[in-house]
Amino acid sequence: MAGKLKIRLKQALLKSSIYFMLAAAKYYIANNIIAKMPIESVRKAYYRRIMGVSIGNDTHLSMRIFLTGYHSRCQVAIGDNCVINRDIYLDGRAGVYIGNNVNVSFQACLLSLHHDHNDPNFSAIGAPVVIQDHAWIGARAMILPGVVVGEGAVVAAGAVVTRSVPDYAVVGGVPARVIGQRNRDLTYVTNFSPFFDTDIFDESHAKSS
Repeated sequence: MAGKLKIRLKQALLKSSIYFMLAAAKYYIANNIIAKMPIESVRKAYYRRIMGVSIGNDTHLSMRIFLTGYHSRCQVAIGDNCVINRDIYLDGRAGVYIGNNVNVSFQACLLSLHHDHNDPNFSAIGAPVVIQDHAWIGARAMILPGVVVGEGAVVAAGAVVTRSVPDYAVVGGVPARVIGQRNRDLTYVTNFSPFFDTDIFDESHAKSS
């Protein structure tokens, strides 16, 4: 009985414009109020508890991150020791999954959904974006739906990545292609937590960690 009542309630909610307005309000608050707050712990608490974003340990999220997703969920998961810089677009509709020790530079766009330009109905299509451990996404790079950026790979600034990137490859250009290889002997652990909307941080603490 309780199960049927729950299903009916859910069906009624999905027919209500108020439900969708409230869902939209979560995103509006996240992107226009929370994202501009200078206290990172407050931003993270909202993203985790209200938006359902998974954020790992010792991961830094800068101000002015833009999140999008569906009314029912925002499929974004970020691992440990990552740096997600300012003005990043994270498309949680089909999903964005980021590993550990990943650096995403400012104004990068991780896009998991777009439109089929050949479809008469202009239908939406997409697939999750996956960024594996120790990858580095350069400033203003764009990662398109379904792309997997391999372990330790580097996406150069301004690149448009339309296909998956092999482990430890360096890609650049529009569309991106392999332009080099990265050293595979990576031992660093990202530890960067600046104050407010700056690049100033306690370097002595970082060196001792």
